[in-house]
Amino acid sequence: MRALLLAAALFAAAPALAQAPISSAVFTDATRTPTVRTIIDGATWRCDGGTCTATGGANQPATRACRRLVARFGSVSAFNYKGVALTAQQLAACNA
Repeated sequence: MRALLLAAALFAAAPALAQAPISSAVFTDATRTPTVRTIIDGATWRCDGGTCTATGGANQPATRACRRLVARFGSVSAFNYKGVALTAQQLAACNA
């Protein structure tokens, strides 16, 4: 009986453990960010002012994901894709 309860508890906790990291971006011009959810390369972006977060997304380098977002909504001051934060040098290249 204990084994069954333990298995049930582990099964219930599995979805929380398997969630993908959330991506985020802070835009320098909040007026260009979308007001509705937007899907770019499989990532579903939702924005509140100049800060956007996303779940999902294609397996690609964070630098490429940043360039794709900047092409649509303008420059960013911070960017994190699936747990990988860009450095100041990478952000400068992304915004170029």
